[in-house]
Amino acid sequence: MKKKTLSALSPLSLSLVLVLAACSGGEDAAESSEADEVEVAGSDIEDATELTFWTFAGTHATFFANAADRWNEENPDNPIQLTAETYPFDQMHNNLLMALQSGSGAPDLADIELAKFSNFLRGDVQLEPLNDLIEPELDGFMEERLNIYAKDGNYYGAPTHLGASVVYYNTEIMDQAGVDIDSIETWDDYVEAGQTVVEATGKPMTTIADNWYGIWPYVVQKGSDFFDENGELTLDNEENIETLQFIDDLVNEYEIAELAPGGGYHSEEFYGFMNDGGQASLVIPMFYMKDFTTYMPDLEGKIQIRPMPTWSDSDIQTVTMGGTGTSVISQSENTDLAKEFLYFAKMSKEGNIQLWKELGFDPPRWDVWEDEEMREDNVYYQYFHDDIFDILLGIRDNVGGIQINEYTPDVLTEIDTNIMHNVLREQNQTPEEALKQSADTIRQKIGN
Repeated sequence: MKKKTLSALSPLSLSLVLVLAACSGGEDAAESSEADEVEVAGSDIEDATELTFWTFAGTHATFFANAADRWNEENPDNPIQLTAETYPFDQMHNNLLMALQSGSGAPDLADIELAKFSNFLRGDVQLEPLNDLIEPELDGFMEERLNIYAKDGNYYGAPTHLGASVVYYNTEIMDQAGVDIDSIETWDDYVEAGQTVVEATGKPMTTIADNWYGIWPYVVQKGSDFFDENGELTLDNEENIETLQFIDDLVNEYEIAELAPGGGYHSEEFYGFMNDGGQASLVIPMFYMKDFTTYMPDLEGKIQIRPMPTWSDSDIQTVTMGGTGTSVISQSENTDLAKEFLYFAKMSKEGNIQLWKELGFDPPRWDVWEDEEMREDNVYYQYFHDDIFDILLGIRDNVGGIQINEYTPDVLTEIDTNIMHNVLREQNQTPEEALKQSADTIRQKIGN
């Protein structure tokens, strides 16, 4: 049985707060000792072991509460009472860091967002390695996602999705322009198609977010990143300069792209713009399917998903972006049980199927993509089309993963506050100038 209390924000307001906070580069949220929302599963079971879960996304709290109900049905001799607490984005991460530093007050399990995860891998890591859960079934996982939450050979986070970056095409606009979306294979094709779209419809081919979503997927797809595999800063390397120049050209040279209304893709302003047929395509991870179905109902049946166009010098067809790793906290008095439950909820085949069914996320286990349960009709197949996972299966060998280290948050802050603003919005720096200036700032902090 499940109880839900302390609902303080509407679903739309909470969603916007959480995602904007995740892209803000760490603006402090108003601190409070109480959660915005609490869900309790298993409260009516006598002698159930109590576990606490912290998250910044209410949908994740509900997902884990549902998993606890299933766990209790399948494990009546080892029941749990799960208290899932939802906090504002920065507050949750700050509270977790403080609890780890003080040695008390941490939950048993916690969601840690991708851009924050490296903060929890510094020094003496106080997260439990999940290798014993992952390694026996490693071949079924997309390692590009698992590696985001790894350090020194240990996996510390259970991913919520693959987060495969794709292109969502508005076929109504593309058809009006006479462009076949399946003819767009390279970024040169995309630019040519965009010019046709603008001329025929007066609408932009796409919009660019002025945060890291507006550059990071393109950089990794080109075979680069902001750090190399040895942790060396590569923010201002030639590949990244070329990539940012291409993005700048989309807006200011080819004039087939505009800056996203509201600055990003998770604002009411952008949802309204997109829902009204404001642009012909959008590059963003597959988890955005839920945003379409929730906030853009007028586009149902008009959106088709396709792989990202490729660069001429790279075979990468998609990049894993965004997302959250769920960790077991070493302070827990029940780490073994917490790990068993985490595997059950998110890492098992059934758990991955539930990630799709309940949240609309592309599961990080590719070995469930062909499962019959994954192919059952649902709101996403009705809104888009029924071959979504066939597309993923076709590109799973060409997935680009990202490099994360303790200075990644500094790079993302530079992108959000300086680089994209100066190059795209103010146009007072060239891509090379902006990237080198920010790289110098970060190198000073790193000390090399």
